[in-house]
Amino acid sequence: MSTPSQVKIPATYMRGGTSKGVFFRLQDLPSAAQMPGAARDALLLRVIGSPDPYGKQIDGMGGATSSTSKAVILSRSSREGHDVDYLFGQIAIDKAFVDWTGNCGNLSAAVGSFAISAGMIDPERVPHDGVATVRIWQANIGKTIIAHVPITDGAVQETGDFMLDGVTFPAAEVQLEFLDPAAEEEGAGGAMFPTGQLVDSLEVPGVGTFQATMINAGIPTIFLNAAALGYKGTELQDAINGDPKALEMFETIRAHGAVRMGLIKHVAEASRFQHTPKVAFVAPPSDYVSSSGKQVSAADIDLHVRALSMGKLHHAMMGTAAVAIGTAAAIPGTLVNLAAGGGERTAVRFSHPSGTLRVGAEAHLANGEWSVKKAIMSRSARVLMEGWVRVPGNAF
Repeated sequence: MSTPSQVKIPATYMRGGTSKGVFFRLQDLPSAAQMPGAARDALLLRVIGSPDPYGKQIDGMGGATSSTSKAVILSRSSREGHDVDYLFGQIAIDKAFVDWTGNCGNLSAAVGSFAISAGMIDPERVPHDGVATVRIWQANIGKTIIAHVPITDGAVQETGDFMLDGVTFPAAEVQLEFLDPAAEEEGAGGAMFPTGQLVDSLEVPGVGTFQATMINAGIPTIFLNAAALGYKGTELQDAINGDPKALEMFETIRAHGAVRMGLIKHVAEASRFQHTPKVAFVAPPSDYVSSSGKQVSAADIDLHVRALSMGKLHHAMMGTAAVAIGTAAAIPGTLVNLAAGGGERTAVRFSHPSGTLRVGAEAHLANGEWSVKKAIMSRSARVLMEGWVRVPGNAF
C-alpha cells in the first residue's frame, strides 16, 4: 500500500504579544492553498494539528490553546499606502474549522518584523539603526495597523528589556497603532455601537438579564459587569475554565449578544463564528495576585478585565480585545469607562490574569456618533523557529 510523501512549505513560527502562530508568505503556499477555500483551510488545520479529539494538537504546531492555535498569511500589498496584507486564521482545536472573521492583535506585533525579515519591505524604508514603520492592511476586518519595529545594524531587533505580562522573558518593544478601530462587521453597518446604545439590557433566556456594553472596535466585544455574574473581576483561568457551567453560560451570553449586535441572525449560528464576538467582564480596581504570583495593587490599575476567547478564559488579554477596552474606556458611560471610575480619559491600565496592560485611545463625539481615530499599545515579538513545516501530501 503506497502512502503520500510529506510536502515541505517554508514557514516561520513566531511569538507575537501573548500568542504564537505559524507565519507564511502567500507565494510559498501550495498553489491550491493560495486562494481562500477548502484547500487552504485543510492545509492550515493539518499544520496546526486539528481537529484533535484529544485537545492536545500533538501532531501539529498548535499548543492546544486559543492563543497558540493560529496561522498568518502575508503578501505584498497592492493597496495604496500599505506595505503588506495580513490575513489571520484562528484555528479550532477539536473541530475542523478555521475562523477568518477577526484579527489577532497579539500576532499583529509580529507582522512587521516578519515582513521586514522576509524582504517584503522596500530596503530604503528600513533604517540601519532606528525604527522602521510598516503599514499593514488587516485583510480580515479591512483596517490599517501601523507597526513601529526597532532596527539594529539593518536587521529587526528582537531582544530588549521590554517586559509584557503573560510573556516570561524580555524582548524589544513594538508599538502598534490601530487606525479607525471601529470594526465594520457584516450586519452591524460599521457602527461602533451597533445597538445605538452605550449600555444595553441584554436578555439571555435561561441565564438572566444583564447590563452590557456591546462595541465594535478592534474586535466585536460584549462587556458585562463582573458582579452581575457573581465574579470579582480578579479571577484566574482555573476559576472559569474549570467550571463547565460557567463556560456554558458565557457561550450562551455570547450567542445572544452576537444576535443583538447584528453579527448573526440566529443563536444557532454562533458555533460557526467562534472567534467573534468576544465576551469580557469588568470590575473596579482592587488588589489581586496574578497567575505568576505577582502582587498587583489597586493603586496601579484603573480596572479589572477578564475576557474569553474560543470558549475559554484567556491567560492574558487578546490584543484586539485590548483595543476594544481602550476604546470603550475612552467613552464616558460605557461599562468599561464606569468600572475605571468614569469621566474622560485617553488611556487605561487594566489587569488581566497574567498582570497588567496599558492601552490608549482618544474618542470624539460628533453629530451624536462616537469615533476613535486610533488606539495605541505596545507588544513584543520574536522568531522562535524558521525553515519548513511539513504536512502529508494528501492533507489538502
